[in-house]
Amino acid sequence: MSMKAGPVTTGIKILLALLYGIPLVWIVLTSFKSSGDVFSSDATLLFRPVTEAYVNVLGPDLAVALRQSVIIAVGTTALVLLIGIPAAYALARTSGFITSVGLALLIVLQMLPQTANVIPLFQVFGSWGLLDSTLGVIIADTALLTPFAVMLMRPFFRAVPVSLEEAASLDGANLLRTFGRIVLPVARNGVATTGTLVFMLAWGEFLYAVNLFLSPGTYPLSALVAQQVGAFGIDWPGLMALAVLTSLPILVVYALSYRLLRDGLTVGAVK
Repeated sequence: MSMKAGPVTTGIKILLALLYGIPLVWIVLTSFKSSGDVFSSDATLLFRPVTEAYVNVLGPDLAVALRQSVIIAVGTTALVLLIGIPAAYALARTSGFITSVGLALLIVLQMLPQTANVIPLFQVFGSWGLLDSTLGVIIADTALLTPFAVMLMRPFFRAVPVSLEEAASLDGANLLRTFGRIVLPVARNGVATTGTLVFMLAWGEFLYAVNLFLSPGTYPLSALVAQQVGAFGIDWPGLMALAVLTSLPILVVYALSYRLLRDGLTVGAVK
């Protein structure tokens, strides 16, 4: 039996759609404007579209930035899952003082502002030779997103019945085999949901990319957008064109994983 949304729910949905939709429409429209039409009140909606901004941003710099973003997002996602999956499973299957302290530390790490970590990371990575390297940014993003991933995956592992693991143990399976053959397949939706969210967050991460990359030629897409802001002003059409092109891959990922995200986050919220 389906339930119809009430007027309050419908009104909230419309309000949220306007709040998020209007800025997106403005970004797309601005990317097709000439510099003279950007601040013209007569050309807010009615203007002669041009593709000059897209022609200017398409080039070698965009290709390098796209490659960097893909490497950083994929590398961060893989490393976060490699660390987060066993950590989330361990916290889901243990209890006591140590577990409580571990969960509290994860919450505290989530509360720390990212800006507070930039200078210490810059100094540490400088001594390790990881400045101006893609690996350094991947490690920094992994440290930033691993607590979030562990907290998100833990409820999914807690929902896996312990009786399944006990039955596998009675059949002679060791812990590693039980985890790989039984626990992980049952919790795969939670792992996939977490991986998708981590990928999206790593794709748009900006602060570490700007501060840990010393050469602008190695910037990912998120940092390349900032280069449109110069000492002599802002290239608004170019900035918006880059914003649109940067958002397209993540929109594709979101469209392909929408059902997974919807079901996964809903299930994880009630377990």
